[in-house]
Amino acid sequence: MNEIRRQVVFAFAMILITAMTAQAQLGVGAKAPEGAEILFDGSRNMLDTKWTYWNGPRLKASLPIKWQIVKDPVDKGTAMNSNDPAAAGGLYGAADIVTKKEFRDFRAHVEFLIQKPGGNSGVYLQNRYEIQVLDGDSTSHGLGAVINESKSPYFAYNGLGKWNSYDIVFRAARFKDGKLVEKPIVTVYFNGKKAHANQIISQVWGGPNSGQDGGNDEGRGITDRPGGLKLQGEGHDVLYRNIWIKPLELKESSTDF
Repeated sequence: MNEIRRQVVFAFAMILITAMTAQAQLGVGAKAPEGAEILFDGSRNMLDTKWTYWNGPRLKASLPIKWQIVKDPVDKGTAMNSNDPAAAGGLYGAADIVTKKEFRDFRAHVEFLIQKPGGNSGVYLQNRYEIQVLDGDSTSHGLGAVINESKSPYFAYNGLGKWNSYDIVFRAARFKDGKLVEKPIVTVYFNGKKAHANQIISQVWGGPNSGQDGGNDEGRGITDRPGGLKLQGEGHDVLYRNIWIKPLELKESSTDF
């Protein structure tokens, strides 16, 4: 009996440690866990090596990527500024950047800083589904929202001129015999606070200029192709740093963590 009790206590302790470790990997400054790939470390080399412009119908930019590497305005190090001149005036889709590698299920971490009121950008999962980056908007189209699917968790926003973070677990849509049988779902932490848990995503929003499959049946024609992590350029001073991703294989229809 004592041995059984010891094993139970040990198992419980391991679960608790695992939970605490997972919690520690949330929020601004979270380090990439084992098995994750660093997508942006502040360097020009990594930006050019792992990212490219999304070749969408509104693309106006040309390589090399014109997003500038700038001094981190808060901490030591550098960041990239999404204010690409090709996207001046909020021309989304004109200078968005996307990872060269494509993904299905994954855990991702992205940090951003909005420098001016109304600053606008976006983080796209599989180059399809947007987690909004938009100062001043707390609607379902606003900051931290799974765009047009959930309300903005604006309460968790650190504010202008400060670093913010999204921690994301995403499960891709599932298909059988070429037909959609399970919609994509996502769980998002905003600055370490749980914002969305197992949020179902019904479609791609924003039309063909927004992302992959946006032009298929008004965004409802989701396909089975994987997609990259995309950052939106809208001609605003929105900075990014500390971006990493870990591919997953989520058998169950859950992303909660």
